[in-house]
Amino acid sequence: MSQTRALISSDLAYLDAQRPMPLLATLAVRVAVKSSKWALRYRTRQTLKDLDVHLLHDIGVSPDAAELEANKRFWRA
Repeated sequence: MSQTRALISSDLAYLDAQRPMPLLATLAVRVAVKSSKWALRYRTRQTLKDLDVHLLHDIGVSPDAAELEANKRFWRA
């Protein structure tokens, strides 16, 4: 996840360093980035919810912590 966050941050930094985009284009890019983050969180949490107890232990997550994370709303970090 941190690799994805770094990639998105570097992409936005690149865009900011270029000639200014029109306001509507800037807003569209930011909405696309935010919705991509939300979709990734949603898919990740749904997958976490489906993992068996032994798989959770393999990745070092307790079942209670997994349930707490899986029940978060997609917009919450």
